[in-house]
Amino acid sequence: MGNSILEMVQETAGDLHKAGVLKDQTLRDFDLLCLPVVVEFDAKQIKQIRLDNKASQGVFAAYLNTSKSTVQKWEQGQKKPNGPSLKLLNLVAKKGLDVLA
Repeated sequence: MGNSILEMVQETAGDLHKAGVLKDQTLRDFDLLCLPVVVEFDAKQIKQIRLDNKASQGVFAAYLNTSKSTVQKWEQGQKKPNGPSLKLLNLVAKKGLDVLA
């Protein structure tokens, strides 16, 4: 784990659970609160993420496990990423394409 305060608190909660002090449901509720926020991007932002990563639409699509035409539609605002694609896009926006390699 990293060293953010939230990560340290989550690790402590896990330790308390292992010690039998924290109930299963309480730990699950806490873990749910610690999930990263998934940001929705507009067409311009999606294109900028791709350009920041110096990738063609085809390469970007391959990394995100989608089609080039889907990336085109995202960048034109005809379609919005959702589900796993949106989570991957959030990951790339924060850490770059290399995180998916």
